[in-house]
Amino acid sequence: IDAGEDAQEEYGWKLVHGDVFRPPRRGMLLSVLVGSGVQVFIMTLITLLFACLGFLSPANRGALMTCAMVLYVCLGFPAGYVAARLYKSFGGEKWKSNVILTSMLCPGIVFALFFIMNLILWYKGSSAAIPFTTLLALLALWFLVSVPLTFVGSFFGYRKWCLENPVRTNQIPRQIPEQSIYTQPLPGIVMGGVLPFGCIFIQLFFILNSIWSSQTYYMFGFLFLVFLILVITCSETTVLLCYFHLCAEVRLPFFPWQNITMTFLPLLMNITPFLIENF
Repeated sequence: IDAGEDAQEEYGWKLVHGDVFRPPRRGMLLSVLVGSGVQVFIMTLITLLFACLGFLSPANRGALMTCAMVLYVCLGFPAGYVAARLYKSFGGEKWKSNVILTSMLCPGIVFALFFIMNLILWYKGSSAAIPFTTLLALLALWFLVSVPLTFVGSFFGYRKWCLENPVRTNQIPRQIPEQSIYTQPLPGIVMGGVLPFGCIFIQLFFILNSIWSSQTYYMFGFLFLVFLILVITCSETTVLLCYFHLCAEVRLPFFPWQNITMTFLPLLMNITPFLIENF
């Protein structure tokens, strides 16, 4: 009778306890994106905190941009540390490729887009074009400060002990049953973005209104508070959606990419107006 009751209790997320910690596909790219996300998140948090405390004047846009750039460059250490340690927990051995991608992938994409837009401004003769010497200074900060710090962070992260899973992973992956609508990638991303967008909608309205009206946004105290609420909402939404996926017997490597998208896409969408307004 006890064995029958134990068998009846094995349902939902309990059935995938031996598969949930299976290393995901493209674990290299996942660890690189997580490390870069930590770098951007800490940069945004500290910049908002300084602006909230009055150290950075909103009237002087150069101060905000300089602070954000310096923070991003100096935060290469946590990016490399998190990426290397996460990649090591996946059982990865190509640590050199991991550190190179962490220091080059996301900054390289952003710099390439920035350079293309700047070329268009140069071609049109716009006064908003960035001088060539400034681009060289940005490249110097990237390769002489950010990249070495990322290597140092990866060195310490890869030397740390590997994160151990609380349960043993099954050798044979469990077959994933047919999924319902809310566990599909696209509906899940939409549902995961509704709550974070709702918590920052009012503040987003004021930011966009300032942008289109050519005004300066000064309410950094409210923005910092809403940013904290946004982070908490994204975290709770991710936990809830992870639980839904586990109850639907969705194991790794399928749901981590989806849940990371559902977490950081609304976060990136909501901090973008702040970056546009001030930079």
